[in-house]
Amino acid sequence: MKTGIFLSYSGLGANLLHLSYCHQIAKKYGPLTLITLNSKLKDILQQDPNFNEIIYLDKFHKRLKDIFKLSKFLKDLKFNNLFIFYPSLRYFLSSKLAGIKNVYQYPIFKKKKLHLVQAAKLFTERNLNILDCPTETKIFFKDKENDNIIKKDQKIIILGIGSSGQTTKWGVDNFSLLISRLSQIKKFYFYLLCGPQEKNDAKKIIEKVGKNNCESLDDKSIFEVLSYISKSDFYIGNDSFGHHISCQMGKPSFIILLDTPRAYSDYSINQYRILPENVNIDEISHNSNLSPNSISVDMILNKIEKFI
Repeated sequence: MKTGIFLSYSGLGANLLHLSYCHQIAKKYGPLTLITLNSKLKDILQQDPNFNEIIYLDKFHKRLKDIFKLSKFLKDLKFNNLFIFYPSLRYFLSSKLAGIKNVYQYPIFKKKKLHLVQAAKLFTERNLNILDCPTETKIFFKDKENDNIIKKDQKIIILGIGSSGQTTKWGVDNFSLLISRLSQIKKFYFYLLCGPQEKNDAKKIIEKVGKNNCESLDDKSIFEVLSYISKSDFYIGNDSFGHHISCQMGKPSFIILLDTPRAYSDYSINQYRILPENVNIDEISHNSNLSPNSISVDMILNKIEKFI
C-alpha cells in the first residue's frame, strides 16, 4: 500500500511547519512519497527515514486545464492513499481521475484566512483518528565532524538576515548594531544566514562590525546550512526557513515579526516571537508592513537575556 502527501506550498518554511504531520502519517502507513512545490525541501529531508522519495513538482499545479496532466502524473505514482494539505478542487479532481482510492483533503471552500498549523493539526487528527497531534517534530540530521564551525570559548548565534521579501527584513543597520551590542556582553561568533541575493547585505554588515567574529553563509548549500544550525546555540532573525530548521533542531529561535502571520511561529516550544510594542499578534498579516525600526535592539536583548 503506497501513501503520498501533497504539500501545495512553494515556501520552504511553509513546507517545514508541516513536518510533524508528515511524520504522524508515516507512523501509521510507513515511509511516504512527499510531493512539494519547493525545490530545496529534498536537501533538508534527505536523511529522514519517514520518506521513500521527495518529488519537486514544478508544473501541472497552477491551471484548471492541467487537471488531466496532473492526474496522469499522480496515476503513475500508484498511490493507494493521498493526503493533500491544501483546499483545492483541482487537486481533488485530479486525484480522483487518477484512480486513487483514498483521497484526504482540506475542505475545498475554506481557503480564506487558513491558519496553516491549526488546519494541518485538525486535518491529521481527523483522518488518522488520533488525539492531540503534536505540532512539532525533529529534523533528522547526522552531521560529520566539522571543527571549522565550532569556535572555541564562543557561543554561536545564527543571524537570519535573509527572507523571502523586503517587508520581513529587520535590516542591515539593526543587525549590525545587535552584533556590536552583543559583542560587548560576551564572546559570540555570528553566522549570517542569507541567500546569494542578500550577499551584499551580509557584506555591509561585516564591513560595519569586522570579520573577526562574523561571516556569511550566502555561498553555502541548504544541506551545509544544516551543519551550522545544528552546532549553533540559538537563532535570531527574520521569519525565514532558518528559524523553522532551528526550532525543529531543538534550538531557541527568536523570530522578528513584521508582516508574518502567527501560524509561522505558532507550533514549537522553541519559538520566541519578537514583535513591535502594542501590536496584536493576531492582527499581523502579510500586508502589515510594520517598520523594521519598531523593533529595537534593546527589545531583542531583553528577549534573549536569559539565554546568554
